[in-house]
Amino acid sequence: MKKLTRNMDNKMLAGVCSGLADYMGVDPTVVRVLFALVTVFTAGIGGLIAYLACWLIIPPNGI
Repeated sequence: MKKLTRNMDNKMLAGVCSGLADYMGVDPTVVRVLFALVTVFTAGIGGLIAYLACWLIIPPNGI
């Protein structure tokens, strides 16, 4: 069974996007671009809140 964790090996900021990408089986760049687009199209609020929420909720790998 797969477990959603932040990937601390392939991280840019907190490992949220790479962890989500590993869980979904896609390239981390795709998830990072999607987060950037959500942030731009919601005037910074939606993407920022979603990223911070994921950072707080998703545990780092190895725990």
